[in-house]
Amino acid sequence: MQAIHDDGVIKYSSQRVDGVMAPSAQLDQLDRARTTLFDLGLIGVYSNGIGYGNLSLRTSGQQFLITGSATGALRHLRPDQFCLVESFSIDNNSVRSRGALEASSESMTHGAIYATDPVVRCVMHVHSRILFDALLAQNAPHTSPDISYGTPAMARAVAQLVATQHSLPVLFVMAGHDEGIVTYGADIDSVLALLVETLNRNLNHDKDRHHRR
Repeated sequence: MQAIHDDGVIKYSSQRVDGVMAPSAQLDQLDRARTTLFDLGLIGVYSNGIGYGNLSLRTSGQQFLITGSATGALRHLRPDQFCLVESFSIDNNSVRSRGALEASSESMTHGAIYATDPVVRCVMHVHSRILFDALLAQNAPHTSPDISYGTPAMARAVAQLVATQHSLPVLFVMAGHDEGIVTYGADIDSVLALLVETLNRNLNHDKDRHHRR
């Protein structure tokens, strides 16, 4: 059965105030990491025009900068294509943000991670067929396949998973969100490195397996 990709569809109730993020070294670093993931195909757009992949960075408390919705087709983002999530409520399925665009459809999942582990400063959500299938086969940490992305149920499941992890960075699979992978940690560099290393390791394993046939 062909997967139906609707990663860009916002399922939360949005309360957005217009604004533009100020340029900063941290925003530049986050965008460079995003470009690396874009070039690897971990962020992009499906053939149906729906984009996938998003990154965020904690600013203070439970507030965080996150890529704007419907930006997956872009290799580089301007400051006005990021948003500041000022608050969110899993119980009310709502996100309050500031920016020129709506915050990513995965904003509550990012927020759940920041709320659960105060040491986390960066979250990256990407899509990869190879990683998704390989990591589930390896029984990597994952949420239930019955839980869809962008929902309060996913945010709660992610919070429960994060609470069981005791060292950073961490990578897990969103089993109910086809191809969805999440990595989080204490800084941008370590989160990006874990993603790239995991991808390369599984790509090499896949090549070796086909070579031995």
